[in-house]
Amino acid sequence: MEMQNITLSLPKDVLRKVKLLAVQQGTSVSGLLRSELERLVTQEELYARAMQRHMQLMEKGIDLGTQGQIHTSRDELHERN
Repeated sequence: MEMQNITLSLPKDVLRKVKLLAVQQGTSVSGLLRSELERLVTQEELYARAMQRHMQLMEKGIDLGTQGQIHTSRDELHERN
């Protein structure tokens, strides 16, 4: 995979915390940011695919075994015993 450098500006207190977090995880700031950004991109891609599948399912509809016919009246559904 071809890599490209970027420049990132962070507040000093945030950068200090990020450096500490990277050390705790045994990685560099660059490695920490790379893995988090990759995770974010993957999460968004999975969400988009799930949304597409669900939209297709909504367009197609779900067979509830009624063949599109309602055999119960509204009054029957709301009968109180």
